[in-house]
Amino acid sequence: MHAFDLVVIGSGPAGQRAAIQAAKVGKKVAVVERQAVVGGVCINTGTVPSKTLREAVLDLSGIRQRAYYGDAYRTKSDIGMQDLLVRAESVIKKERDVIRAQLLRNNVAIFQGCGSFDGPNTIVVENEVDRHQLGAPFIVIAVGTRPGMPDGLAVDHKTVLASDDLLNMPRLPRNMVVVGAGIIGLEYATIFGAIGVNVTLVDKRTELLDMVDREIVDALIFHARNRGVILRLGEEVDHLEQSGDGRDRAVVMKSGKRIAAEMVLISAGRVGATKDLALEKAGLSADARGRIEVNGHYQTRVPNIYAVGDVVGFPALASTSMEQGRLAACHAFGVPATTLPELYPFGIYAIPEIAWVGATEASLTARGVPYETGVARYKEIARGNILGDPDGMLKLIFHLETRRILGVWGLGTQATELVHVGQAVMAHDGTLDYFVRSVFNYPTLAECYKVAALDGMNKLRGVSFT
Repeated sequence: MHAFDLVVIGSGPAGQRAAIQAAKVGKKVAVVERQAVVGGVCINTGTVPSKTLREAVLDLSGIRQRAYYGDAYRTKSDIGMQDLLVRAESVIKKERDVIRAQLLRNNVAIFQGCGSFDGPNTIVVENEVDRHQLGAPFIVIAVGTRPGMPDGLAVDHKTVLASDDLLNMPRLPRNMVVVGAGIIGLEYATIFGAIGVNVTLVDKRTELLDMVDREIVDALIFHARNRGVILRLGEEVDHLEQSGDGRDRAVVMKSGKRIAAEMVLISAGRVGATKDLALEKAGLSADARGRIEVNGHYQTRVPNIYAVGDVVGFPALASTSMEQGRLAACHAFGVPATTLPELYPFGIYAIPEIAWVGATEASLTARGVPYETGVARYKEIARGNILGDPDGMLKLIFHLETRRILGVWGLGTQATELVHVGQAVMAHDGTLDYFVRSVFNYPTLAECYKVAALDGMNKLRGVSFT
């Protein structure tokens, strides 16, 4: 048996951060990875590939330049799937190399194979050639998730795809139906819609993104429809039908509607990849979605076993998964560590992208918190016009009396970057006054904070009678 201080199952963002944190405090660490490459879903089929595809679409489609050259402008007239994949493949390889180098530089042992429990302190790793037993006083489960499948819909990985299949698409379809309008479904629907694919987005819910500010959602829907994405909300898929030559499909709704689809992408959430872990041998179990319950320190009900990342559920982001891995390793080895979960930033990499930190207007209204907003629109900002994005916006939500910043919401180019300025100010209980007093480089998108703050101050003058 190989003896370690910590064994981590999974080399995605949560696993790699847990492993490196433990190694940094002098612990002997092993990482078990099922695939032949490190990085997990994040690097190989999910986060990094999808965001790279998005950037390739933005560049090749010429969307950023259409404000100047007209709606017909395209950087490349005949865009194929290979044009998109060449960029993704390059980035994926570089990220794999970076992660592997970081693990090896910190003396983390990497075992390739399927890991499963053989007791609360023992992991068995098996592949086609070897079988190893790893023992450790602490174990971290960071196996991530796999695509969820709704009942009655079968994936053939050719014309009916799960989100993890996108890198294997042989060609761009003429038309596509995306089943599921969650974050992943919306991202892919708007990405493919932007490149000229006729996309229909289907979801049984009647409202999208219930955790997102309504003004931002309304703007996203407007832009999606403006680029040809058709939304079929309040509809549920019953079954799929295939043409005789196998080229086309019809997606049949329970309402009886039929939608032609050369390709179908099923984006019905994700489930924890816990099926093969033999959790019962460690005294653990997963829920119906494959998720593992943890406490505030990411301990499972078996105290020496931790679970982090997407396998524990919300928020299931690469960024938060990294932080959970760090916190779990610190707790296991008695290293003091704190975080600010109420200020975790969120991003949706649709076209246009959305980002936020803090509260929504609806949540503040429900809690009886008096607030006001200040808004800056990219069309009023020189940098927004330089970038060819007149439709972006930044909204500050602040307390009506104290002027403390309660939420920051962005839509448009670099929104996922821009939101971190507001996050930093909120972490220090900053107020609207900070942005009014501050000077930002010109021209930059950061100037939106000054403009939004001045807008907010003007609104305060209108409601102040003392």
